[in-house]
Amino acid sequence: MESQRKSSGEEDSSGERGLLHTWKGYSYSVTPERVLLSRPVLQAALGTRHGVLLVEGGQVYSFGEFPWKQSQVSEVGPLKPVLESALSGQRVVAVAAGSFHSGALTEDGGVHMWGENSFGQCGLSSLTVVPNPTPVAVMDPDTSPPHTIRVLELACGEQHSLALSAQHEVWAWGSGCQLGLVTTVFPVWKPQKVEHLVGRHVLQVACGAFHSLALVRCLPPQESRRPLPDKCGQCNQLLYTMTDKEDHVIISDSHYCPLGVELLAEGEARLGPGRSPPLGLQSSPSEPLSSHTSASVPGPHPSITEHTDSEGGRTVAQNGEVLTTTDADISAAGTDSDRAVGGVGGAGSRNSPYPDDQAVKEYLKKLSDTSLAEETATMTIAGASFQPPADSLDLLTSDLIPGVMPVTTSSALNSLVSSCASAVGERVVSTYEALSLKKMINYYYPGVVGVAGVPGGVPGGFPGGPAEERVRLEESMQGKKSCSTGDIREEEAEGLSRRLSLPGLLSQVSPRLLRRASRPRVRAVPLTPVGGLPEAGELLPSLQTEVWSWGRGEEGQLGHGDNLPRLQPLCIKCLSSKEVVLVAAGAHHSLALTAQSQVFSWGSNSSGQLGHMASPTTIPRLATLSEGIRVWDVGAGAQHTLLLADGDCYQPILYYSGQQVRAGAQDAPQDQTEGYSYTQQPVLLPFCMNLGYVSGVFAGGQSCVALADRSVMGFTASLHELATAERKFYCKLSSVKNHILRPLLDLESLSTALGPASTVLLRSLARCYSHLCHLTGQHSASLTANLRRRREFKSLVMLEHASIFLDTYNEYCCSVGNFLVMGGFQALAKPSLEFFGKCPELLQRLAESSEENIPLSDLLVTLFYLPMRHLHEYGRLLLKLGTCFEVSSVDYQKLQDGCSKFEALALHLKRRRKEAEYTYHFWKSFPGKMTDSLRNPRRRLICESSNKALTLQNSGRFSVNWFILFNDALVHAQGVVPYKSLFSTHHVFPLATLWVEPIPEENTGLHGLKVISPEETFTLLACSSMEKAKWLRSINQAVDQAMSGAGQSGSGAGQRAEPPISRTASYTFYKDSRLKEAIYEGRWLAGKPNGRGMVKWLDGRIYTGTFKNGLEDGFGDYVMPSKTLNLNDHYQGHWKEGKMHGIGTYKYATGELYEGSFQDNMRHGHGMLRSGTLNSSSPSVFIGQWVHDKKTGYGVFDDITRGEKYMGMWQDDQRQGTGVIVTQFGLYYEGAFNNNKMQGTGVLLSEDNTTYEGEFSEDWTLNGKGVLTMPNGDYFEGSFTGEWGSGLKVTGSFFKPNLYDSDGDKGRAVKLGRLAVRPEEKWRVVFEECWMRLGCEAPGQGENQRAWENIAVALTTSRRRHRDSPEMNLSRTQNRTLESLEFIPQQHVGPVTMEKYDSIRRYLIKACDTPLHPLGWLMETLVAVYRMTYVGVGANRRLLLQAVNEIMSYLARIFQLVRFLFPDLPEEGGAIPEPSSDPQDKKDSNCADTQLESPKPGRVVSSSALLLPVLLPRLYPPLFTLYALEKEREDDVYWECVLRLNKQPDVALLAFLGVQHKFWPVSVPVLGEKTEVVSSTKDACFASATETLQQISTTFTPSDKLQVIQLTFEEITKEVMSSLEDNFLWSMDDLFPVFLYVVLRARIRNLGSEVSLIEDLMDPCVQHGEHGIMFTTLKACYYQIQHEKTT
Repeated sequence: MESQRKSSGEEDSSGERGLLHTWKGYSYSVTPERVLLSRPVLQAALGTRHGVLLVEGGQVYSFGEFPWKQSQVSEVGPLKPVLESALSGQRVVAVAAGSFHSGALTEDGGVHMWGENSFGQCGLSSLTVVPNPTPVAVMDPDTSPPHTIRVLELACGEQHSLALSAQHEVWAWGSGCQLGLVTTVFPVWKPQKVEHLVGRHVLQVACGAFHSLALVRCLPPQESRRPLPDKCGQCNQLLYTMTDKEDHVIISDSHYCPLGVELLAEGEARLGPGRSPPLGLQSSPSEPLSSHTSASVPGPHPSITEHTDSEGGRTVAQNGEVLTTTDADISAAGTDSDRAVGGVGGAGSRNSPYPDDQAVKEYLKKLSDTSLAEETATMTIAGASFQPPADSLDLLTSDLIPGVMPVTTSSALNSLVSSCASAVGERVVSTYEALSLKKMINYYYPGVVGVAGVPGGVPGGFPGGPAEERVRLEESMQGKKSCSTGDIREEEAEGLSRRLSLPGLLSQVSPRLLRRASRPRVRAVPLTPVGGLPEAGELLPSLQTEVWSWGRGEEGQLGHGDNLPRLQPLCIKCLSSKEVVLVAAGAHHSLALTAQSQVFSWGSNSSGQLGHMASPTTIPRLATLSEGIRVWDVGAGAQHTLLLADGDCYQPILYYSGQQVRAGAQDAPQDQTEGYSYTQQPVLLPFCMNLGYVSGVFAGGQSCVALADRSVMGFTASLHELATAERKFYCKLSSVKNHILRPLLDLESLSTALGPASTVLLRSLARCYSHLCHLTGQHSASLTANLRRRREFKSLVMLEHASIFLDTYNEYCCSVGNFLVMGGFQALAKPSLEFFGKCPELLQRLAESSEENIPLSDLLVTLFYLPMRHLHEYGRLLLKLGTCFEVSSVDYQKLQDGCSKFEALALHLKRRRKEAEYTYHFWKSFPGKMTDSLRNPRRRLICESSNKALTLQNSGRFSVNWFILFNDALVHAQGVVPYKSLFSTHHVFPLATLWVEPIPEENTGLHGLKVISPEETFTLLACSSMEKAKWLRSINQAVDQAMSGAGQSGSGAGQRAEPPISRTASYTFYKDSRLKEAIYEGRWLAGKPNGRGMVKWLDGRIYTGTFKNGLEDGFGDYVMPSKTLNLNDHYQGHWKEGKMHGIGTYKYATGELYEGSFQDNMRHGHGMLRSGTLNSSSPSVFIGQWVHDKKTGYGVFDDITRGEKYMGMWQDDQRQGTGVIVTQFGLYYEGAFNNNKMQGTGVLLSEDNTTYEGEFSEDWTLNGKGVLTMPNGDYFEGSFTGEWGSGLKVTGSFFKPNLYDSDGDKGRAVKLGRLAVRPEEKWRVVFEECWMRLGCEAPGQGENQRAWENIAVALTTSRRRHRDSPEMNLSRTQNRTLESLEFIPQQHVGPVTMEKYDSIRRYLIKACDTPLHPLGWLMETLVAVYRMTYVGVGANRRLLLQAVNEIMSYLARIFQLVRFLFPDLPEEGGAIPEPSSDPQDKKDSNCADTQLESPKPGRVVSSSALLLPVLLPRLYPPLFTLYALEKEREDDVYWECVLRLNKQPDVALLAFLGVQHKFWPVSVPVLGEKTEVVSSTKDACFASATETLQQISTTFTPSDKLQVIQLTFEEITKEVMSSLEDNFLWSMDDLFPVFLYVVLRARIRNLGSEVSLIEDLMDPCVQHGEHGIMFTTLKACYYQIQHEKTT
C-alpha cells in the first residue's frame, strides 16, 4: 500500500508509522520520550515495571526491569528495548503483559509465555520463573485425541492469564478466583476452559491485577427466551414457590442457593445474599433491604450520589441510566380525596411519609439548574434497596439482617399492588408492567427520603416537573435477577413480581389507574435492532454486547454494586444495552468503552483514575468529559487511566485521569498515595498535538504509551478524518433517537393525532432509522478498530460491501418520503409541540437549523432528512483518500468507484426528497374527495395537466378532463363545466400496462398522443409540440421506472427512449365481460395479454398458460370450481382463440377423466372418457370418436359394472349401427344396434358354442326369425321370443343332421366378423388427426414439404414446453432423439436405394418411439385403443380374427402415411434394386430370401417388413393372449404328448421317431468335454439346436420367428455335418424326424399359437421361399406331435 503512494520527498514512510512515545503522569512539564526502533511498532503492552513491544515483521522487544532474566541484563531503559531472540523463528501477531510476566501470540495461534511463574501464570509447571519465551500448549482434553486450541487473544494479570480461542471461548491458568474455574486447587498449571462462558460468543478478554473482564456478544433473541429451569442447578431446590393462603396466593422466586454461586440456564450467576462464598472470602450483604417502618436498622450508610446529565437535563441514577416520570405516575399517588388509596397514611397526604408534588418539583428544578461540575446533590440513605411488601418481609429480613424483627404493618404500596393484581386476575405476574407498577414504584420510592433514619434508596423518578425533564426510559427492563445491585429499578420490579399477593379486592384501585390498565397497548418498535442488520452479518463488529466480570471485588472493580468476590463470570446487567465495544482493566479498576464514544468506569478511585468523583464506585458510571469529546481508545494502569479521543479537529487528543507521578519517585510503593496529587476528572495532555496521529494508547504500572503515525501525503489524516466523521455521525443519530424519536413514539396522544395509517408509517420510519443508526454504529466501531490495527483502506466495509449502506439509506429515505407524502410531519407537529414546548431549542440544535420561527413540522422534516447529507461526506472522504494514490493505480480506481456510488445515491435521494415534497404540496391543494382513494404512501407526482396543457380528443363541450401522472399510474379525472372544482369520476391506469405512442403530425396538424391500456384506447391532445414531447418523455420514463422497480437508484432513469412494447405486468380487468374483475399476471404486447400468463377470476377459476392477442392460445392449464361439489374441474391442454382446441386432459369434479381432442370447448375428435373409479357406482371407460361433445362414430365402451364390452358404431351418445358385444361370461354378439339396443339382425354365441343367428329387439332379447344351433350340430329354425338365458319361446322346426353328413355340418358353421365394423372403418378419426397434424385436410391430400415443416415445429414447441415445466422433464436420450428428428431427413426425395431404405427404417423407429412426433403419437394412440379393445373382457377367442385384421388395417394405413412423407418409396410389393457390388445378406430378417439356385436381385417393399417391427412388440401381449385362447384345446393335446415323449432318453426317442442311425450323435460336448452318448443320456443330443428353437417365444414379429427357425435348421445341419461328408444335402424325409426330435425337446408351451401367429401375419412375399418351407416343416411337426401314437 505504501509503495503505491506518491513519493513525498520525505524520509521512508516506515519512519512515519508506528512511532512509540512513552511518559508518566500528567503535569505540564512532562514531555514524551520517543522510542527509536528500526521498524514501526504495531502493539505495546505494559506491566508494573516492564513493557513488551510488537514491531512490523512479527518481532518482539522488551524494556524495563526483568528480574526473571537472571543471566542477562535484568533492567533496560525504555528507550533501548532488547529483542526477544527466543521468538526469532516465529511470526508474532499480538503481545500481552501482566504485572510481572509477558505473553506472545504467534500467527498459527500458539501461545508463548515468560516471566514470573510462582502462581502458575505462565502455564509451565515446576518453574518459579521462566526467563525466555516458552511455548504453552492450550489443549482441549474433551476431544480424542486432545487437539491444540488456536488462540486469538491473550490477557495477563498479576497471578493469572486468559486466552480467547478461535471458537470464542475463554481459557485460564494461574491462581485465584479471577480464573473463573470450578476448582479450589491452585495454581492451575494447564490452561483450562472457563465452562461458565461456554456457548457464548466472547469477543475480548482483559485482566486486572486480581479480576477478569470479558466482552460477550448477546445471545440471539430465541436463545434468550429459552424456558428457565425450575430447579437450582446446584442444590436442586425449587426456584419458584407458591403458597396458598386463605384469601390470597403468594408466588415467590426468592430461592437463595446455599452453595453461593448458582449456574442458571442463561449463564447468569446468583450469589445468595449474606452467604459466604467458598474459599473463606469475607461476606457482606449483597441485597440490603429497607423498611417502611420507623424502626432503625443497623448497618452501613453508604452515600449514594445522584447528578444531572449535562445533556438536556436528564435525571441520572447512580448507574448512569435515565430515569423517567410521566404525568400519569401521579395518578398512582393520592393527594386529593378522589385519588385516595387505602393504606397511604390514612385518608390524607399530610401524614404520609412521602413528599408532596411541590417539594418534588422544587427538588427537580434545583437538580436541573445545577451543573455537575459545580455541585452534586447528595442524599444519605440508610440501606440501599427498596423493600418489597411487608407481608412477606419476614421471608427475608430475619434471614439476612441480624437484629431486624419481622414487620407486620401493611404498606400503602402493598395494598395498591394487591389491588392491581386482583384486577388482572391470574395473569398478574406477566402483566404487572401493563399496570405501570414500575411507574408506581418510581413514584413511591423517593418517599422514604423524608423520614429520618429510615432506610431508603435512590430516587427512581419524580412526579411532575417541566416537560424537558420528563424524558422516557432509554431501554426496556432486563430479564432475571442478578447479584448486581447496579440496576436498582430492576431489583425493585423483581421484588414486586416475586411476591405479588392476589386478594380479590378491587375496591381500593383508583378508577384512573384501572382506566390506564385497560388501555390497549400499542406494539412497541424495537429501536435497537436485535442481531444487527442481517446482510451485515460477520462483516461488522457486534454492538449487542454484555460485559462479564469475575475475581476479587474488594475495590468494587467487578461492577456488581458490592465488594464481594465472584468465582464465576457474571454479567454486569447495567452495561448490557450500552453497546460496549472495548473493555480494559487496570490493577483495581475497570473501563468499558461504548460505540457512542462514552467511557464507563468502576472500581478503585483512590487516585481519581475513574475520571469522576461520584460514589459508590462499585457500579459503572460515565467518566466526566466535556461535551463533544468522543473517546475511542482507552488504557488502564495501576492507578491511572489514559483516554484517546476526538477533539474539535480530526487529529486525536489524549486525556489522563489518575495519579500524578513525580520525577524521581518512580520507585515509591504503589499503594503509598499520600502526598501525591491526582485528577478530579480527566485532563487534556497538552503535548498530544505534537505526537501526530495517535492510533492507540496503552497503560500499565505508572507508565503511559502512545502509538502514532505521521501523515504521509495526507493518507493517515484522511483515514482518521473518516473514522472521526463516522463516530460523530453515530453520536448524532443516537442523540436524535434517544431524545426525539423515542419520546415521540412513547407519547400517548400519538396514535390519535396521526391516525392508524400514519402511525404505521411512523413506526416503519422509526424501524428504518434504527437500522441506519445501528449500521452507522457498527461501521464506526469497524473504522475505529481499523485505526487501532491495520490502518489501511482495502478492507473497508463501505468499499467492499457498499450495497449494505446504499440499501439501508435507500430504505430509510423511502420511509421518510412516505411519511412526508401522507402529511405525517404536519400531524406530528401537534404532539411534538406538547412535548418539546413552544421553544424547541433541542430540535433546532439537532436539526442544525439556524432559521428563526421555522414551523415545527419543517424542523422535523429537516431533522429526519439530515442523515442523507452524510452520503456526501462519504463521497468527499473517499475522494480525499483517493488523492493519496496515483490516478492510474487500482487503489485510486477503487476509491473513485466507491465515491461515485455514494455521490450518485446522494443525488438520487435528493431527487426523491423533492418528489416527495412536490407530491405533499400537491395533495394539500388537491380538490374534491378523491384524495383519500388516490393518496398512497409510495405514490409520487410527476406532472399534471391543470394548466390545460393536455386535453382529451372528442370530449364533450362541457366536460373537463384532468390528467395526473404519478410514478405508478396515470389518473384521468373528469367533471362537468359548472362544477370545475368537483371532478365527479376518475379512472386510474396503472403504468405497467400503459402504452403511449406519438401520432404523426403531418396529416392532422394536432399534437396527439395515443394511449393504449388493456381495456381502453384514447387520444390526448397537447397544446404544443414541446408540451407533447414533455408528456411523452415523462410517461415513458415513468413506465420504464415502474417496470424496473422504483427502488433502483435513478441514475440510469430515462436513458431508454421508450419502454419495451412487450413486458410482464399484473392487471385487474374492470370492463371486459369475459374477464371482468379477473386478475391477469404475465406477458403483454401492446395492451393485450400475449405470451405466458395467468388469469384468476373472482369465482375461483384460474387459467395458466399462453395467450395470443388477449385470448388463451397454445398450451394452458385451467381450473374451474364446481358449483355443486366442493371440487374443481381441471383442464390441461391446448387452446385456440380463447377456447379449448386440440389435445387435452379434462378432470371433472365428478371424478370423470377425459383425455383426447377438443374443439370450441367441446370434446371433438378422438378421446377416452373414464367414468368413476373401480369401486364407484358405475365405472366405465369409453374410447373412440366424439362429435360436438357426444360419442359419434366408432368407439369401444367397457362397462365394468356389467362386465360387458361394446365395440361398434355410435350416434349422439347411443349405440347405433353395427357392433360387437362380449361379456365376462363368454357371450359374444355381433350385429345391428338401434337406439342404444340390440335391434335387428345379429349373431349370438355362448361359451359352449351354442349359436343363435336371427332377429333381436332388445339387449340379449330374441324376437323374430332365426336359427339356434346346438354345440353338437342340432339346430332349431323358426320364430324366437324371450331373453337369452331365461327361457326362450320357439315356434319352428328342429333338425338333427345326419351323423355322416359332414358337408351339412360345414354349412352350418357361422362365419364371425361379417356383422362387425370393418377394420378400415375403425379408428378413422385417429388417422385423420395424424393427417391434420401433417397439414393435410384429408388422407393423402397435402404438400409433402409442409408436412415436414409441421413435424419440425411440433417437435420444437413440445421440447420447449417440456423444458419450461420441470415435472415433464425428458431424459438426455429422449432429448438427443428429438434433436435428431427436428432435422428434415434427405431420404424423402429422390429414388430409394437400399441405403436410403435403411435410413428410412431407422427414422421410422425413432419417430415411432417419440410421442411428440405425429407418427409417434399415432403409434401410442393405436396401442392404447388396441389394448382397450382386446384386454380384460375383450380377451375373447372369438375376437381373434378381428384383432388380426385390425393390425393388418393399421399397417396399410400407416404405410400410406409413410409413403406420403417419403413419396419415392415403392408401393406395397414393389422392389428396391440391389446394388450389384453388395451381395445380399442372407440373414436379414426383413428380406425375402430364396434358394441359392434362383437369386432375385433387390428387396420387396412391404408394410409388414417396415412397420411390424415397430408396431407388433407393443401389441403382442393382447394379441398372443387371443391366440392362446383360440388354440387352447389343440395346445393341451400337443403339450400332453410332449410331456409323455420327453420322459424317454435321447437314444430311445431318436429310435422311436425313426431318425436314421447315421444322424445319431456319437459324442456330445458336456461342460466343454466330449462325452459318449449312452442309452441313458438325456437332453444332450442336438442341444444347441434345441436352445435356439426355444428363442422363438422371445421374439415378436413373424420375420424374427422365421429367423429363429432358420437358425435352428443351421444348428442341426452343423451337428450332423461334423460326422458326415461335406457335400451332404438334406432331403425332407431325412430332415423331418430330426427336426421333430428338436421340437419335442424344445418344449415350447404355446407352439400352436406361435404357428398361427406366424401364418396370419407372415409377409406374403416370404411364403414361397426358403423361410416358407421351413415354417411348413414346423407346422407339420406341430400336427404330427398332436396325432403321435406313443405305443
